[in-house]
Amino acid sequence: MSEQKRTGGEKRKQRKQRLPEEGLEQFEAYLNTYSQNKDHPLKILCSFYKGKQWHLLRACIFLVLQRSPVWVIPVATSNIINAITYPADDSMARILLNMAVALVFIIQNVCTNYLATSEYAKVNRQIEGSLRNAMVRKLQQLSIMFHKEVQSGRLQSKIMRDVENVTELLGQVFRTLFFFILDVSVVVVMTLNKSPVVFLFFLVVVPFVVTAMRLFRKPIAQTNREFRSEVEHTQGAVAEMLEMIPVARAHGLQEVEIQKMNRYLSRVVHTGYNMDLIIALFGAVNWVIFQSFQILCLVFTSYLALKGKISVGEVVLYQTYFGSLVGQISTLLNIYPQITKGLESVRSIGDIMAETKVEENHSIVPLGELKGQVEFVNVDFKYPDSNEMVLKDFSLKVSAGESVAFVGESGAGKSTILNLLIGFIPPLNGKILIDRINMLNLDLNEYRHQIAVVPQNTILFSGTIVDNITYGLENVSREDVERVIHEVGLEDLVEKLPNGLDTQLGEHGDKLSGGQRQRISIARALIRKPKIIIFDEATSALDSASEKKVQDATDRMMKNCTTFLVAHRLSTIRNADRIVVMKEGRIVEMGSYEELMEKKGYFYELKSLQA
Repeated sequence: MSEQKRTGGEKRKQRKQRLPEEGLEQFEAYLNTYSQNKDHPLKILCSFYKGKQWHLLRACIFLVLQRSPVWVIPVATSNIINAITYPADDSMARILLNMAVALVFIIQNVCTNYLATSEYAKVNRQIEGSLRNAMVRKLQQLSIMFHKEVQSGRLQSKIMRDVENVTELLGQVFRTLFFFILDVSVVVVMTLNKSPVVFLFFLVVVPFVVTAMRLFRKPIAQTNREFRSEVEHTQGAVAEMLEMIPVARAHGLQEVEIQKMNRYLSRVVHTGYNMDLIIALFGAVNWVIFQSFQILCLVFTSYLALKGKISVGEVVLYQTYFGSLVGQISTLLNIYPQITKGLESVRSIGDIMAETKVEENHSIVPLGELKGQVEFVNVDFKYPDSNEMVLKDFSLKVSAGESVAFVGESGAGKSTILNLLIGFIPPLNGKILIDRINMLNLDLNEYRHQIAVVPQNTILFSGTIVDNITYGLENVSREDVERVIHEVGLEDLVEKLPNGLDTQLGEHGDKLSGGQRQRISIARALIRKPKIIIFDEATSALDSASEKKVQDATDRMMKNCTTFLVAHRLSTIRNADRIVVMKEGRIVEMGSYEELMEKKGYFYELKSLQA
């Protein structure tokens, strides 16, 4: 084996060791689930619990204990009524004993409800976090063409809102819906058996009671304020991640983005889990207080019944059944919209998880240390939704260290060549050779780690200048950062900032001018010491002064690596070794700046239009 292949294999092995495997198995499970059950959201919903059965079993045990007062209280009530109906010397003692037993079961609800919520919320929040993590990983795998076709706002909504809706649905299905079916069944059977007239009364009165409850229900308290704040911060990070996908993909940094997002998502999971426990504890305490007063009221009315003033048995029985029925119907009315919304969100998430436009990465031939030789061989290309060929039989050989500029009118195929070179899109016909290796057989991440891209629209994130320049790199010295700052002419900017290189740039680097942002983008490329660098109209939106500084930085980089440039301003490519003039997807002229100007052909005409 050659030294080049051995070096490349070692580097690839080391990189894989650095990339964590956490979440990969769960990610594959979600992909299989959605591919096999895409038209059955309920099956998908149930599959989320796979591997979490023991947590669910413990949650069910605590839920049974939590629910036990609903079944124990009627028994205690019956015993008390029997004590009243058949008076004896120990009647009051039996009444007090049953009251004590009922109160013990009611009070334990605080603990068991908390424990049940703890167990189930742990499962629910793990599903929430792993589902979001799986979507982030899938978005990093999807092709650039997919991201150009789908609005980033829709993707953000799927990651945040749709997963939240699914989490709420899981909670409702697991707890509320089961108890609704059980309690209503008991009430209906018992009431029909004892008094059909009372059951008819329930049917007539219940809708009015439920309507009154909904109209006079108190406004929902802001118990989720902290949770909402974390969600908003995370959604902002998601928006940045989506904007950074071209940069991350161009440099093979998908795992860096995934792990950065995992830190945000972990905080959301932790905050949401605490919110669930607080709400559950608050609700349980209120429930205990209400039930305790109901038992005390029952004991008081039982005392009145012993005196023969009212019929306690009938009052307690029908009052209990009526309250249970109204409460359960009200609960169903409240959760039905959430169930519908949650099932639709399951389908919505499937739009991402089942998407097939995934970037192919075959990784057949090891690249090793990139030298920078590139050759396009009879390349044809057209976009999927178009019948027009963008490139037609395009061939070009570029030596290592050579600088090549592409010029031509809009639509001539210049940016398509760069996208092919980065690997964002594969050729329709022909092949692209990187150091004489077919690009389709390369590990794209290994290749992209050794190239750099300076896009037309500079993409910065809300960190410091150092963070933006060293994006995705580890163990970069301060001296290296200062060196590239000097090479791109950013010293004047750094000196004016309050914290120098450690100044926070704000979202998208909006505090900086276009020229300053572009030079930071070039510094990001320069510090990587790439063997191939790609400039996609890097000066198109700059003023003359900024353009001059960016041009100087570009010229310096052209001396150190293979360089590909696309520029509308033809004066900015004067120093390129070769200029390739494109027209309708073909090369019509090629040569140095001076040669093309002397020829007075198509390039000369284009340059004359800019004079």
